[in-house]
Amino acid sequence: MADVLTARAAANPRRLAQRKKRRLAVVFVLPALLLLGALVVYPVLFSVGRSFFDAGGERFVGAGNYAAILHDPATLKAIRNSTIWVVVAPLLLTGLGLMLAVLTEKVRWATAFKLVLFLPMAVSFLAAGIIFRLAYQQDPDRGVLNAAVVGVHDTFADRAAYPTARAREGHGLTGRAGGPYSTEGNLRPGRSVSLGFVGVAPDAMPAGAKAAADAVAGADSIAGAVFLDFAPGGAGTPGTVDPGEKGLPGMTVEAVRDGRVAATATTADDGSFRLTGLADGEYTVRLPTANFTAPYQGVNWLSPALVTPAIIAAYLWVWTGFAMVLIGAGLSAIPRDALEAARMDGATEGQIFRKITVPLLAPVLTVVFVTLVINVMKVFDLVYIIAPGPVQEEANVLATRMWMVSFGGGNDQGLGSALSVVLLLLVVPAMIFNIRRFRRSGA
Repeated sequence: MADVLTARAAANPRRLAQRKKRRLAVVFVLPALLLLGALVVYPVLFSVGRSFFDAGGERFVGAGNYAAILHDPATLKAIRNSTIWVVVAPLLLTGLGLMLAVLTEKVRWATAFKLVLFLPMAVSFLAAGIIFRLAYQQDPDRGVLNAAVVGVHDTFADRAAYPTARAREGHGLTGRAGGPYSTEGNLRPGRSVSLGFVGVAPDAMPAGAKAAADAVAGADSIAGAVFLDFAPGGAGTPGTVDPGEKGLPGMTVEAVRDGRVAATATTADDGSFRLTGLADGEYTVRLPTANFTAPYQGVNWLSPALVTPAIIAAYLWVWTGFAMVLIGAGLSAIPRDALEAARMDGATEGQIFRKITVPLLAPVLTVVFVTLVINVMKVFDLVYIIAPGPVQEEANVLATRMWMVSFGGGNDQGLGSALSVVLLLLVVPAMIFNIRRFRRSGA
């Protein structure tokens, strides 16, 4: 009996110490629990309850808002885009991260290279969205991507000489804006013709343009001049070459007979041309469309068909460094003995990568992939900022659709709450999967 009392007396101080530690833990954890409840638990419960009411929150509609999701074309389009994001972006990022992590191990300045690739993570999505909105501008003078595309295109394709030029009406030429233009009547060899145009701004004239002058036709040729039919001060006679009027150099001129091109010439600096080697007969002088085609403006990156891939590309720019650094950390933990043993056995680098590196990195790759899946489900900033208003609906994902329905003009917070609940239900399984994997790796 005495031994029992002694044991109880010894246990009491221990119990008191344990209770004191628990109370102290509660004191430290309580503020965090209060914040968690106020910022996470309460909003979630409120959104779930709000999703069962109408737009004004006055009438109970049950699952009506959830049914509306399946019948709203704009919401279905947002679900489709979210699916594209979930399938494409994490796969591309994980693949890019793996490739760059492996390659940086063979680069001399690996640390500097990783730092450069990781720098976009320091840029907010707002700033990244503005950067790419400007980069995707279709005007080559403003959008850097189209400036590069147009530069490459113009290197391999000739630009139109005078895209804004148009023939002076009623003075020998017929056609429509943008060409082609042809003489109203037929001409025989030995004749000359003056072809006047307007609509060319002074700063669009070639630097080497000289005063217009007619060429003299020979017995087997048709000659003339293509000129800017506008004299300084508005003087002169329309349709004829007057003093002070300049020729249009670099213009392609054709002699056409029976629908076939019999001769071609290019105007000189003074606009003169000579179509030679013509047999006797009647010809039409034609200026083809190539002289007047509007300049190539590049790709419309933010068109309905390309806006989602364009935004995903911006997302890749921001998050590639994140994937590379995490996978690189896992790569550095791989036993080098296994790699060296494979090399000693004659395995190629490709075989080592496929059969040793990737299987050993599978847990890290899975964590990176699932983390990115969670992230892309919640993407909002880039979509909202980069997509212009006319194509916003084509680029919408669940998060942007939820905001548009609730606060961006829809004013239907019942449907918006239902969308937020659906988004939460989609994210939670991926989060649980990641948490379990972290616990297993910690064990």
